[in-house]
Amino acid sequence: MYFTCLKKRSLIIFAVFLALGIFSAVTLSFSGAYAVFYGSNLRKLPIYSVERQDKKIAISFDCAWGVDYTDKLLSAMRQENVKCTFFAVEFWSLKYPEYLLKISQEGHEIGTHSATHPYMSKLDKTAIVKELTTSSAAIEKVTGKKVELFRPPYGDYDDLLIETAEELGFYTIQWSVDSLDWKDLSANEIVQRVVKRVKSGAIVLFHNQGLHTAEAIPTIIKTLKAEGYQFVPIGELIYKSDYKILPDGTQRSLICV
Repeated sequence: MYFTCLKKRSLIIFAVFLALGIFSAVTLSFSGAYAVFYGSNLRKLPIYSVERQDKKIAISFDCAWGVDYTDKLLSAMRQENVKCTFFAVEFWSLKYPEYLLKISQEGHEIGTHSATHPYMSKLDKTAIVKELTTSSAAIEKVTGKKVELFRPPYGDYDDLLIETAEELGFYTIQWSVDSLDWKDLSANEIVQRVVKRVKSGAIVLFHNQGLHTAEAIPTIIKTLKAEGYQFVPIGELIYKSDYKILPDGTQRSLICV
């Protein structure tokens, strides 16, 4: 009888831990930080989101392949008085300098998205330095503004990339909410996906060339504003000093705020 009870108790404990493990995996997969935990070693982390309670969030656009919908995006944000962050690849910056300047002049922030859009965890330090320095220089030449933010292509990174970017003075930025607009979701699908996942301190990922992104943005902004959210560029959302990165990629201030 004793061994039967012991066996039942062990099965219950196992079931509880299994349920917790499944819940954690699902939660992380939605947060965008899944890869942080499921490796053989702990990794250095970029900023996925920011721990704050003031309902400030940031929306961002990766720019690499065209400008077909960029004017509509800028118009929508102008109408709603929203400032955001664009991450530009160097070859995009060189091909569309007029858009780079327009984005900057309208008060939006611009970060680098690398020079050639590679998987940067496959590069050595010399190549990483070149990717970051030439791409940021191309942006700065047009805008006259210093580049402080970097988003790795494909969200791909390793310790060497994070360390090198930091040495060069860049904050490496990921995202906590992925619109999946690159999958050509409908505008309504993009809206529903983003609105359901946003919370204070969130960083939302879009692409300036998303097929239905420009259609979705006005509704997303209006809906989230109605819920009390404020939109700021990533550079205003993150902490620039005295912070640490939690295991899920959340940036936490070490100073009481």
